[in-house]
Amino acid sequence: MRFFRDRRRWLSWWDGKLRSLVFDLFVVALLLGEVSTGDEPSGILLVLGYVVCLPFAVRRRFPWGPVLGSVAMLFTLSNSLAPMIASYTMARRKGPGAQLWVTIGVMLAVQAVWTYESMDPGFWLILLLFPAAAVGVPTLLGLWFFQRGMLLVTLRERAEQAERERDLLAERAVAAERRRIAREMHDVVAHRVSVVSLQAGALTMSAPDERTGEVAETIRRTSATALTELRGMLRVLRDDGQDDAGQHHGELAEEPTVGGIRQLVDEAVGTGSNITLDLPEQLPETSGSVGRAAYRVVQEALTNAAKHAPHAAVRIEVATEDGQLVVTVFNQLRRDPDNGTPPGSGYGLIGMRERVTLAGGTLRTGHTEDGGYRVRAVFPIHTDEVTT
Repeated sequence: MRFFRDRRRWLSWWDGKLRSLVFDLFVVALLLGEVSTGDEPSGILLVLGYVVCLPFAVRRRFPWGPVLGSVAMLFTLSNSLAPMIASYTMARRKGPGAQLWVTIGVMLAVQAVWTYESMDPGFWLILLLFPAAAVGVPTLLGLWFFQRGMLLVTLRERAEQAERERDLLAERAVAAERRRIAREMHDVVAHRVSVVSLQAGALTMSAPDERTGEVAETIRRTSATALTELRGMLRVLRDDGQDDAGQHHGELAEEPTVGGIRQLVDEAVGTGSNITLDLPEQLPETSGSVGRAAYRVVQEALTNAAKHAPHAAVRIEVATEDGQLVVTVFNQLRRDPDNGTPPGSGYGLIGMRERVTLAGGTLRTGHTEDGGYRVRAVFPIHTDEVTT
């Protein structure tokens, strides 16, 4: 890649294309051949002819070089392709304007002189038409290529502008949808969770026994935590700026980590769930994405276990194996008869797999031989972003 970048820099005088350089060298060789086979192919005029051919090699960068070279060739040749090349080059590089008109006038004069010297003066019609055709045709061809290049540039700019406008409209649509979702979550979910929290708080104060009070207090704390996390999510959804969104993301209450799994299990046990947790004494340091994904995997697995196998024993294991974080959640077969399962969204396992994949891990789920269900997620521990 560096070679190609350097090559484009070296060939900047030829539009960055090697074939343009080769073609211009071919033009120079053609003119040198004309000089060598001219009427006076020796002496100072021959050297002068060779020198005036050199500007044609850089005609794309310096369009006036071929014009001056064509005038100088009046002293070395009786006829040449130089005026045609000079006319085309000026029209192609500069387009219509004063420079082109000056070039046309000068090249018509040069071509007329050569035509007069090489033809019988009696053919006056040819003396008039040939210079006009020899200069006019290359000029028109150069103007066509010039206009075509300008058109392509304009179309490219319009396409880029249309793409930018499309991206802007898409960003506006996404922002509007995010705000709509935030309103719905605030008006519906936040209201319902607030009612649950208030009712649980009231039940805590007026509980008929200690066990009921503990369960009500657990429900109240869980609802309060959910409200705090929901508030942070709403702030992120409503925020249109990337930088501010990152700052608000850090304001979410108790950013989920591997260490937060213990509190999650304690809250579930407080509601009467039969859960066993096996955590290492020294928790591994993980990135924020891995910590959040591991926490959410356990959270979703506990939700599914409570939904599909209520009152069944659940075992959670968090361990490190070969430099990887392994999170396993296993629940036993449901023992009581099926009396109805709460409805679910059907996206629990899909969302769990997406979280694990985004964190760079792998997820395996399925039934065990004894009829239970197991969720096993494996994450990389050593990443670029590590939180302590």
